Amino acid sequence: MQAGYIVKNYTPTVTGRLYLIRPGVFKCRISNPGAAPGTSSNMQSAGQNLSDKRNVFSVSGLNEAVGRLLETEFAWVWVEGEISNLARPASGHLYFSLKDAGAQLRCAMFRGRNRELGFVPENGAQVLVRGKVSLYQPRGDYQLIVDRMEPAGAGALQKKFDELKQRLAAEGLFDEAHKLPVPTIPACIGVITSRSGAALRDVLSVIRRRFPSIPVKLYPVPVQGAESAPAICDALQLAAAHGACDVLLLVRGGGSLEDLWSFNEESVARAIHACPIPVVSGVGHEIDITIADFVADFRAATPTAAAEKVTPDQHAWMQTLDAYHNRLRQLMAEKTGHRAERLAWLRGRLAQQHPATVLQRLAQRLVDLQRRFHAGFDRSLDGARHGLRHLRLRLAAQSPALQLDRRGTALAAARQRLDYAMQLRLEHNRSALANLSHNLHLISPLPTLARGYSITTDDDGKTLTDAAKVRPDQRINTRLHRGQLVSRVEKII
Repeated sequence: MQAGYIVKNYTPTVTGRLYLIRPGVFKCRISNPGAAPGTSSNMQSAGQNLSDKRNVFSVSGLNEAVGRLLETEFAWVWVEGEISNLARPASGHLYFSLKDAGAQLRCAMFRGRNRELGFVPENGAQVLVRGKVSLYQPRGDYQLIVDRMEPAGAGALQKKFDELKQRLAAEGLFDEAHKLPVPTIPACIGVITSRSGAALRDVLSVIRRRFPSIPVKLYPVPVQGAESAPAICDALQLAAAHGACDVLLLVRGGGSLEDLWSFNEESVARAIHACPIPVVSGVGHEIDITIADFVADFRAATPTAAAEKVTPDQHAWMQTLDAYHNRLRQLMAEKTGHRAERLAWLRGRLAQQHPATVLQRLAQRLVDLQRRFHAGFDRSLDGARHGLRHLRLRLAAQSPALQLDRRGTALAAARQRLDYAMQLRLEHNRSALANLSHNLHLISPLPTLARGYSITTDDDGKTLTDAAKVRPDQRINTRLHRGQLVSRVEKII
Protein backbone atom coordinates (compact mmCIF):
# COMPACT_ATOMS: atom_id res chain seq x y z
CA MET A 1 0.00 0.00 0.00
CA GLN A 2 1.21 3.49 -0.84
CA ALA A 3 1.67 6.10 1.84
CA GLY A 4 -1.26 8.47 2.29
CA TYR A 5 -3.95 6.14 0.85
CA ILE A 6 -7.35 5.65 2.58
CA VAL A 7 -7.94 2.10 3.77
CA LYS A 8 -11.42 1.00 4.91
CA ASN A 9 -12.06 -1.76 7.47
CA TYR A 10 -8.34 -2.07 8.01
CA THR A 11 -6.95 -4.00 10.97
CA PRO A 12 -3.48 -2.73 11.82
CA THR A 13 -1.39 -5.91 11.90
CA VAL A 14 1.75 -4.16 10.64
CA THR A 15 3.74 -1.42 12.23
CA GLY A 16 2.74 2.11 11.38
CA ARG A 17 0.91 5.19 12.69
CA LEU A 18 -2.91 5.29 12.39
CA TYR A 19 -5.04 8.47 12.19
CA LEU A 20 -8.76 8.05 12.70
CA ILE A 21 -10.76 9.68 9.91
CA ARG A 22 -14.16 8.22 10.77
CA PRO A 23 -15.39 4.87 12.14
CA GLY A 24 -14.11 2.09 9.88
CA VAL A 25 -11.74 4.35 7.88
CA PHE A 26 -8.00 4.63 8.70
CA LYS A 27 -5.18 6.58 7.17
CA CYS A 28 -1.79 4.92 7.58
CA ARG A 29 1.83 5.10 6.63
CA ILE A 30 3.25 1.57 6.57
CA SER A 31 6.84 0.50 6.82
CA ASN A 32 8.29 -2.90 6.05
CA PRO A 33 7.90 -5.08 9.14
CA GLY A 34 10.95 -7.06 8.22
CA ALA A 35 13.20 -4.09 7.71
CA ALA A 36 14.98 -2.30 10.43
CA PRO A 37 13.53 0.94 11.65
CA GLY A 38 14.47 3.81 9.42
CA THR A 39 14.92 1.71 6.23
CA SER A 40 13.28 3.12 3.17
CA SER A 41 12.98 0.22 0.78
CA ASN A 42 9.21 0.33 0.66
CA MET A 43 9.19 4.10 0.52
CA GLN A 44 11.56 4.06 -2.42
CA SER A 45 9.48 1.53 -4.29
CA ALA A 46 6.41 3.61 -3.59
CA GLY A 47 8.21 6.69 -4.84
CA GLN A 48 9.20 4.84 -8.01
CA ASN A 49 5.54 3.84 -8.59
CA LEU A 50 4.39 7.40 -8.05
CA SER A 51 6.98 8.77 -10.42
CA ASP A 52 5.94 6.24 -13.01
CA LYS A 53 2.25 7.25 -12.79
CA ARG A 54 2.09 11.01 -12.49
CA ASN A 55 -1.42 12.24 -11.58
CA VAL A 56 -0.92 15.98 -11.56
CA PHE A 57 -3.63 18.18 -9.94
CA SER A 58 -4.15 21.85 -10.38
CA VAL A 59 -4.49 23.80 -7.15
CA SER A 60 -8.23 24.32 -7.76
CA GLY A 61 -8.71 20.72 -8.76
CA LEU A 62 -6.91 19.44 -5.68
CA ASN A 63 -8.91 21.72 -3.41
CA GLU A 64 -12.13 20.65 -5.10
CA ALA A 65 -11.22 16.94 -4.74
CA VAL A 66 -10.26 17.38 -1.09
CA GLY A 67 -13.49 19.33 -0.47
CA ARG A 68 -15.58 16.55 -2.01
CA LEU A 69 -13.67 13.97 0.01
CA LEU A 70 -14.29 15.81 3.27
CA GLU A 71 -17.97 16.41 2.54
CA THR A 72 -18.65 12.82 1.48
CA GLU A 73 -16.51 11.03 4.04
CA PHE A 74 -17.78 12.97 7.07
CA ALA A 75 -21.38 12.99 8.28
CA TRP A 76 -22.69 15.48 10.83
CA VAL A 77 -20.19 15.89 13.68
CA TRP A 78 -20.44 17.42 17.13
CA VAL A 79 -17.48 19.51 18.29
CA GLU A 80 -16.93 21.13 21.68
CA GLY A 81 -14.61 24.06 22.13
CA GLU A 82 -14.10 27.68 23.12
CA ILE A 83 -15.24 30.50 20.84
CA SER A 84 -12.54 32.92 19.65
CA ASN A 85 -12.12 35.47 16.85
CA LEU A 86 -15.91 35.93 16.72
CA ALA A 87 -17.02 38.22 13.86
CA ARG A 88 -20.54 39.46 13.09
CA PRO A 89 -20.53 41.19 9.65
CA ALA A 90 -23.50 43.12 8.27
CA SER A 91 -24.60 40.04 6.31
CA GLY A 92 -25.81 38.47 9.56
CA HIS A 93 -23.51 35.44 9.35
CA LEU A 94 -21.25 34.37 12.22
CA TYR A 95 -17.56 33.62 11.66
CA PHE A 96 -15.47 32.31 14.54
CA SER A 97 -12.92 29.71 15.61
CA LEU A 98 -13.29 26.84 18.06
CA LYS A 99 -10.16 26.12 20.05
CA ASP A 100 -8.92 23.90 22.82
CA ALA A 101 -5.51 23.54 24.44
CA GLY A 102 -3.89 22.08 21.32
CA ALA A 103 -5.66 23.30 18.17
CA GLN A 104 -8.27 25.54 16.63
CA LEU A 105 -10.91 25.11 13.91
CA ARG A 106 -12.43 27.74 11.63
CA CYS A 107 -16.25 27.80 11.73
CA ALA A 108 -19.05 29.60 9.89
CA MET A 109 -22.71 29.78 10.89
CA PHE A 110 -24.98 31.39 8.31
CA ARG A 111 -27.76 33.85 9.08
CA GLY A 112 -30.63 31.40 8.47
CA ARG A 113 -29.33 29.13 11.26
CA ASN A 114 -28.06 31.61 13.86
CA ARG A 115 -31.51 33.22 14.09
CA GLU A 116 -32.60 30.10 16.02
CA LEU A 117 -29.94 30.52 18.74
CA GLY A 118 -31.35 30.70 22.25
CA PHE A 119 -28.36 32.69 23.55
CA VAL A 120 -25.80 35.28 22.36
CA PRO A 121 -22.39 33.71 21.52
CA GLU A 122 -19.41 35.55 22.96
CA ASN A 123 -15.63 35.11 22.77
CA GLY A 124 -14.45 32.74 25.47
CA ALA A 125 -17.79 30.88 25.72
CA GLN A 126 -17.59 27.09 25.83
CA VAL A 127 -20.05 25.73 23.28
CA LEU A 128 -21.12 22.51 21.64
CA VAL A 129 -21.74 22.78 17.88
CA ARG A 130 -23.06 20.46 15.19
CA GLY A 131 -21.93 20.88 11.60
CA LYS A 132 -20.41 19.46 8.43
CA VAL A 133 -16.74 19.54 7.52
CA SER A 134 -16.03 21.58 4.39
CA LEU A 135 -13.15 23.22 2.51
CA TYR A 136 -13.12 26.88 1.48
CA GLN A 137 -11.54 26.31 -1.92
CA PRO A 138 -10.31 29.87 -2.77
CA ARG A 139 -7.96 29.81 0.24
CA GLY A 140 -7.73 26.07 0.85
CA ASP A 141 -8.97 26.54 4.40
CA TYR A 142 -10.54 23.60 6.18
CA GLN A 143 -13.67 24.74 8.12
CA LEU A 144 -16.83 23.58 9.83
CA ILE A 145 -20.21 24.80 8.58
CA VAL A 146 -22.22 25.01 11.82
CA ASP A 147 -25.89 24.08 11.82
CA ARG A 148 -26.61 24.13 15.56
CA MET A 149 -24.96 25.65 18.63
CA GLU A 150 -25.66 25.35 22.35
CA PRO A 151 -23.77 26.07 25.56
CA ALA A 152 -21.50 23.13 26.28
CA GLY A 153 -22.41 22.71 29.94
CA ALA A 154 -26.16 23.01 29.46
CA GLY A 155 -26.05 20.73 26.46
CA ALA A 156 -24.22 18.01 28.35
CA LEU A 157 -26.56 18.30 31.28
CA GLN A 158 -29.58 18.23 29.00
CA LYS A 159 -28.28 15.11 27.29
CA LYS A 160 -27.71 13.49 30.68
CA PHE A 161 -31.21 14.58 31.73
CA ASP A 162 -32.80 13.05 28.62
CA GLU A 163 -30.90 9.77 28.98
CA LEU A 164 -31.85 9.39 32.66
CA LYS A 165 -35.45 10.30 31.96
CA GLN A 166 -35.69 7.71 29.19
CA ARG A 167 -34.08 5.01 31.33
CA LEU A 168 -36.25 5.65 34.40
CA ALA A 169 -39.37 5.82 32.27
CA ALA A 170 -38.49 2.43 30.77
CA GLU A 171 -38.17 1.05 34.31
CA GLY A 172 -41.66 2.32 35.13
CA LEU A 173 -40.76 4.91 37.78
CA PHE A 174 -43.06 7.46 36.10
CA ASP A 175 -46.11 5.16 35.82
CA GLU A 176 -49.34 6.46 37.29
CA ALA A 177 -49.97 3.07 38.89
CA HIS A 178 -47.12 3.73 41.36
CA LYS A 179 -48.30 7.19 42.40
CA LEU A 180 -49.95 7.60 45.80
CA PRO A 181 -53.05 9.78 46.31
CA VAL A 182 -52.50 13.12 48.05
CA PRO A 183 -54.64 13.35 51.24
CA THR A 184 -57.40 15.95 51.24
CA ILE A 185 -56.75 17.09 54.84
CA PRO A 186 -53.32 15.88 55.98
CA ALA A 187 -52.72 15.46 59.70
CA CYS A 188 -49.15 16.71 59.27
CA ILE A 189 -47.16 18.16 56.35
CA GLY A 190 -43.44 17.53 55.91
CA VAL A 191 -41.37 20.06 53.99
CA ILE A 192 -38.00 19.11 52.48
CA THR A 193 -36.18 22.28 51.45
CA SER A 194 -33.55 24.79 52.50
CA ARG A 195 -34.01 26.36 55.91
CA SER A 196 -33.19 29.84 54.56
CA GLY A 197 -34.78 29.66 51.11
CA ALA A 198 -37.72 31.69 49.86
CA ALA A 199 -39.56 28.47 49.02
CA LEU A 200 -39.98 27.67 52.75
CA ARG A 201 -41.38 31.14 53.44
CA ASP A 202 -43.84 30.78 50.54
CA VAL A 203 -45.00 27.36 51.73
CA LEU A 204 -45.49 28.46 55.34
CA SER A 205 -47.32 31.61 54.21
CA VAL A 206 -49.76 29.56 52.13
CA ILE A 207 -50.38 27.06 54.95
CA ARG A 208 -51.01 29.86 57.49
CA ARG A 209 -53.42 31.50 55.10
CA ARG A 210 -55.31 28.40 53.96
CA PHE A 211 -55.34 25.98 56.92
CA PRO A 212 -53.14 27.09 59.86
CA SER A 213 -54.21 24.25 62.15
CA ILE A 214 -52.18 21.66 60.17
CA PRO A 215 -48.74 21.13 61.79
CA VAL A 216 -45.62 21.36 59.62
CA LYS A 217 -42.34 19.46 60.06
CA LEU A 218 -39.25 20.83 58.32
CA TYR A 219 -36.49 18.54 57.04
CA PRO A 220 -33.78 21.06 56.15
CA VAL A 221 -31.49 20.15 53.24
CA PRO A 222 -29.23 22.06 50.84
CA VAL A 223 -31.06 22.43 47.54
CA GLN A 224 -28.01 22.71 45.27
CA GLY A 225 -24.43 21.57 45.23
CA ALA A 226 -22.70 18.25 45.70
CA GLU A 227 -24.21 17.63 49.16
CA SER A 228 -27.78 18.34 48.07
CA ALA A 229 -28.79 15.00 46.49
CA PRO A 230 -27.57 12.78 49.40
CA ALA A 231 -29.22 15.12 51.90
CA ILE A 232 -32.54 14.95 50.04
CA CYS A 233 -32.37 11.14 49.99
CA ASP A 234 -31.62 11.06 53.74
CA ALA A 235 -34.52 13.44 54.44
CA LEU A 236 -36.94 11.26 52.50
CA GLN A 237 -35.81 8.16 54.39
CA LEU A 238 -35.97 9.99 57.74
CA ALA A 239 -39.51 11.22 57.07
CA ALA A 240 -40.58 7.70 56.09
CA ALA A 241 -39.01 6.30 59.29
CA HIS A 242 -40.77 8.86 61.50
CA GLY A 243 -44.14 8.25 59.88
CA ALA A 244 -45.50 11.46 61.37
CA CYS A 245 -46.38 13.16 58.08
CA ASP A 246 -49.20 12.31 55.70
CA VAL A 247 -47.58 14.12 52.75
CA LEU A 248 -44.13 15.52 51.89
CA LEU A 249 -43.38 18.70 49.97
CA LEU A 250 -40.09 18.67 48.03
CA VAL A 251 -39.66 22.32 47.04
CA ARG A 252 -37.16 24.99 46.08
CA GLY A 253 -37.12 28.23 44.10
CA GLY A 254 -36.19 28.69 40.45
CA GLY A 255 -32.71 28.57 38.95
CA SER A 256 -30.64 27.37 36.04
CA LEU A 257 -30.35 23.75 34.98
CA GLU A 258 -27.14 23.45 36.97
CA ASP A 259 -28.81 24.94 40.06
CA LEU A 260 -31.68 22.44 39.86
CA TRP A 261 -29.51 19.45 39.02
CA SER A 262 -29.81 17.91 42.51
CA PHE A 263 -33.44 17.15 41.64
CA ASN A 264 -32.34 15.39 38.45
CA GLU A 265 -30.06 12.91 40.23
CA GLU A 266 -30.96 9.24 39.90
CA SER A 267 -30.54 8.67 43.64
CA VAL A 268 -33.16 11.34 44.41
CA ALA A 269 -35.56 9.86 41.85
CA ARG A 270 -35.26 6.38 43.35
CA ALA A 271 -35.63 7.73 46.89
CA ILE A 272 -38.87 9.49 45.90
CA HIS A 273 -40.13 6.31 44.22
CA ALA A 274 -39.35 4.23 47.31
CA CYS A 275 -40.90 6.68 49.76
CA PRO A 276 -44.15 5.27 51.29
CA ILE A 277 -45.46 8.80 51.91
CA PRO A 278 -47.01 10.80 49.01
CA VAL A 279 -44.47 13.29 47.66
CA VAL A 280 -45.52 16.55 46.02
CA SER A 281 -42.75 18.27 44.04
CA GLY A 282 -42.69 22.04 43.57
CA VAL A 283 -39.28 22.78 42.09
CA GLY A 284 -38.51 26.07 40.36
CA HIS A 285 -40.95 27.97 38.19
CA GLU A 286 -43.68 26.68 35.87
CA ILE A 287 -41.24 26.17 32.99
CA ASP A 288 -38.75 24.19 35.11
CA ILE A 289 -39.10 20.40 34.76
CA THR A 290 -36.98 17.96 36.74
CA ILE A 291 -36.75 14.20 37.06
CA ALA A 292 -38.22 14.55 40.55
CA ASP A 293 -41.38 16.03 38.98
CA PHE A 294 -41.91 12.90 36.90
CA VAL A 295 -41.36 10.49 39.82
CA ALA A 296 -43.31 12.46 42.44
CA ASP A 297 -46.88 11.50 43.21
CA PHE A 298 -47.99 14.99 42.17
CA ARG A 299 -46.11 17.72 40.33
CA ALA A 300 -46.89 21.36 41.22
CA ALA A 301 -45.66 24.23 39.08
CA THR A 302 -44.21 26.23 42.00
CA PRO A 303 -43.66 25.81 45.78
CA THR A 304 -46.74 27.96 46.36
CA ALA A 305 -48.82 25.68 44.14
CA ALA A 306 -47.48 22.63 46.02
CA ALA A 307 -48.57 24.12 49.34
CA GLU A 308 -52.01 24.95 47.92
CA LYS A 309 -52.33 21.36 46.65
CA VAL A 310 -51.92 19.78 50.11
CA THR A 311 -53.86 22.35 52.16
CA PRO A 312 -57.61 22.81 51.85
CA ASP A 313 -59.04 26.31 51.86
CA GLN A 314 -60.30 26.94 55.39
CA HIS A 315 -62.82 29.50 54.19
CA ALA A 316 -64.33 27.00 51.77
CA TRP A 317 -64.41 24.35 54.51
CA MET A 318 -66.04 26.77 56.95
CA GLN A 319 -68.64 27.60 54.33
CA THR A 320 -69.21 23.89 53.76
CA LEU A 321 -69.53 23.24 57.51
CA ASP A 322 -71.95 26.16 57.85
CA ALA A 323 -73.99 24.75 55.00
CA TYR A 324 -74.04 21.29 56.65
CA HIS A 325 -75.00 22.88 60.01
CA ASN A 326 -77.85 24.82 58.42
CA ARG A 327 -78.98 21.75 56.54
CA LEU A 328 -78.92 19.67 59.76
CA ARG A 329 -80.98 22.30 61.58
CA GLN A 330 -83.44 22.40 58.69
CA LEU A 331 -83.75 18.61 58.64
CA MET A 332 -84.28 18.51 62.41
CA ALA A 333 -86.95 21.22 62.20
CA GLU A 334 -88.67 19.38 59.35
CA LYS A 335 -88.52 16.07 61.26
CA THR A 336 -89.89 17.68 64.44
CA GLY A 337 -92.64 19.40 62.47
CA HIS A 338 -93.65 16.14 60.81
CA ARG A 339 -93.77 14.38 64.18
CA ALA A 340 -95.86 17.19 65.68
CA GLU A 341 -98.28 17.03 62.76
CA ARG A 342 -98.55 13.26 63.17
CA LEU A 343 -99.25 13.63 66.91
CA ALA A 344 -101.90 16.26 66.28
CA TRP A 345 -103.52 14.05 63.66
CA LEU A 346 -103.60 11.07 66.06
CA ARG A 347 -105.10 13.24 68.79
CA GLY A 348 -107.75 14.42 66.36
CA ARG A 349 -108.65 10.85 65.41
CA LEU A 350 -108.85 9.86 69.08
CA ALA A 351 -111.14 12.78 69.77
CA GLN A 352 -113.32 11.82 66.80
CA GLN A 353 -113.81 8.27 68.13
CA HIS A 354 -115.01 9.44 71.60
CA PRO A 355 -118.73 8.37 72.33
CA ALA A 356 -119.76 11.93 73.20
CA THR A 357 -118.27 13.10 69.92
CA VAL A 358 -120.14 10.35 68.01
CA LEU A 359 -123.48 11.28 69.67
CA GLN A 360 -122.88 14.94 68.99
CA ARG A 361 -122.09 14.16 65.38
CA LEU A 362 -125.29 12.07 65.04
CA ALA A 363 -127.34 14.86 66.63
CA GLN A 364 -125.85 17.33 64.17
CA ARG A 365 -126.67 14.91 61.38
CA LEU A 366 -130.29 14.72 62.53
CA VAL A 367 -130.58 18.50 62.74
CA ASP A 368 -129.10 18.79 59.28
CA LEU A 369 -131.57 16.25 57.83
CA GLN A 370 -134.50 18.09 59.41
CA ARG A 371 -133.27 21.35 58.01
CA ARG A 372 -132.85 19.83 54.58
CA PHE A 373 -136.40 18.28 54.78
CA HIS A 374 -138.05 21.59 55.63
CA ALA A 375 -136.03 23.38 52.99
CA GLY A 376 -137.07 20.84 50.36
CA PHE A 377 -140.74 21.05 51.36
CA ASP A 378 -140.66 24.84 51.19
CA ARG A 379 -139.02 24.71 47.75
CA SER A 380 -141.71 22.31 46.48
CA LEU A 381 -144.51 24.52 47.81
CA ASP A 382 -142.96 27.63 46.24
CA GLY A 383 -142.66 25.80 42.92
CA ALA A 384 -146.34 24.82 42.95
CA ARG A 385 -147.39 28.38 43.72
CA HIS A 386 -145.25 29.72 40.90
CA GLY A 387 -146.74 27.23 38.44
CA LEU A 388 -150.23 28.25 39.43
CA ARG A 389 -149.47 31.92 38.84
CA HIS A 390 -148.01 31.08 35.43
CA LEU A 391 -151.16 29.16 34.40
CA ARG A 392 -153.37 32.05 35.47
CA LEU A 393 -151.32 34.46 33.36
CA ARG A 394 -151.58 32.18 30.35
CA LEU A 395 -155.34 31.88 30.79
CA ALA A 396 -155.70 35.64 31.00
CA ALA A 397 -153.60 36.02 27.84
CA GLN A 398 -156.05 33.75 25.89
CA SER A 399 -159.18 35.91 26.74
CA PRO A 400 -161.38 36.86 23.56
CA ALA A 401 -161.74 40.50 24.63
CA LEU A 402 -157.99 40.80 24.96
CA GLN A 403 -157.56 39.19 21.51
CA LEU A 404 -160.01 41.72 19.93
CA ASP A 405 -158.20 44.66 21.53
CA ARG A 406 -154.91 43.37 20.26
CA ARG A 407 -156.25 42.87 16.71
CA GLY A 408 -157.87 46.34 16.67
CA THR A 409 -154.62 47.94 17.74
CA ALA A 410 -152.78 46.05 14.99
CA LEU A 411 -155.34 47.17 12.35
CA ALA A 412 -155.02 50.84 13.36
CA ALA A 413 -151.27 50.59 13.17
CA ALA A 414 -151.52 48.96 9.70
CA ARG A 415 -153.80 51.79 8.42
CA GLN A 416 -151.41 54.39 9.76
CA ARG A 417 -148.49 52.72 8.03
CA LEU A 418 -150.51 52.51 4.74
CA ASP A 419 -151.32 56.24 4.81
CA TYR A 420 -147.75 57.08 5.49
CA ALA A 421 -146.56 54.82 2.65
CA MET A 422 -149.01 56.45 0.20
CA GLN A 423 -147.76 59.92 1.15
CA LEU A 424 -144.21 58.84 0.62
CA ARG A 425 -145.10 57.37 -2.78
CA LEU A 426 -146.82 60.59 -3.95
CA GLU A 427 -143.91 62.72 -2.77
CA HIS A 428 -141.52 60.48 -4.61
CA ASN A 429 -143.52 60.63 -7.87
CA ARG A 430 -143.80 64.43 -7.65
CA SER A 431 -140.09 64.73 -7.20
CA ALA A 432 -139.45 62.43 -10.17
CA LEU A 433 -141.87 64.46 -12.38
CA ALA A 434 -140.12 67.71 -11.42
CA ASN A 435 -136.75 66.22 -12.30
CA LEU A 436 -138.04 64.99 -15.70
CA SER A 437 -139.58 68.40 -16.49
CA HIS A 438 -136.33 70.13 -15.57
CA ASN A 439 -134.30 67.77 -17.74
CA LEU A 440 -136.75 68.24 -20.67
CA HIS A 441 -136.50 71.99 -20.30
CA LEU A 442 -132.72 71.74 -20.40
CA ILE A 443 -132.75 69.92 -23.75
CA SER A 444 -135.69 71.92 -25.30
CA PRO A 445 -134.77 74.41 -28.15
CA LEU A 446 -137.31 76.94 -26.88
CA PRO A 447 -134.95 78.61 -24.43
CA THR A 448 -132.37 78.92 -27.24
CA LEU A 449 -134.99 80.58 -29.52
CA ALA A 450 -135.83 82.99 -26.73
CA ARG A 451 -132.28 84.25 -26.78
CA GLY A 452 -132.60 85.29 -30.49
CA TYR A 453 -131.75 82.11 -32.27
CA SER A 454 -133.98 80.43 -34.93
CA ILE A 455 -134.46 77.02 -36.58
CA THR A 456 -134.64 76.78 -40.41
CA THR A 457 -136.19 73.76 -42.15
CA ASP A 458 -137.05 72.84 -45.72
CA ASP A 459 -140.45 71.83 -47.01
CA ASP A 460 -139.92 68.32 -45.70
CA GLY A 461 -139.29 69.62 -42.17
CA LYS A 462 -135.60 68.75 -42.16
CA THR A 463 -133.39 71.14 -40.27
CA LEU A 464 -130.97 73.01 -42.51
CA THR A 465 -127.42 73.16 -41.16
CA ASP A 466 -125.42 73.54 -44.41
CA ALA A 467 -125.94 76.33 -47.04
CA ALA A 468 -124.67 74.00 -49.75
CA LYS A 469 -127.81 71.91 -49.38
CA VAL A 470 -130.10 74.80 -50.32
CA ARG A 471 -130.77 75.96 -53.88
CA PRO A 472 -131.80 79.43 -55.00
CA ASP A 473 -135.49 80.25 -55.03
CA GLN A 474 -136.15 77.38 -52.61
CA ARG A 475 -138.81 77.98 -49.98
CA ILE A 476 -137.68 77.62 -46.43
CA ASN A 477 -139.40 77.86 -43.04
CA THR A 478 -137.82 79.76 -40.15
CA ARG A 479 -139.13 79.23 -36.60
CA LEU A 480 -138.65 82.07 -34.18
CA HIS A 481 -139.29 82.26 -30.44
CA ARG A 482 -142.75 83.48 -31.31
CA GLY A 483 -144.11 82.49 -34.67
CA GLN A 484 -142.69 81.29 -38.02
CA LEU A 485 -141.45 82.90 -41.25
CA VAL A 486 -141.84 81.46 -44.78
CA SER A 487 -139.27 82.83 -47.30
CA ARG A 488 -137.47 82.05 -50.52
CA VAL A 489 -133.74 81.93 -51.03
CA GLU A 490 -132.42 84.66 -53.25
CA LYS A 491 -128.72 84.14 -52.90
CA ILE A 492 -126.46 81.45 -51.34
CA ILE A 493 -123.21 82.61 -49.84
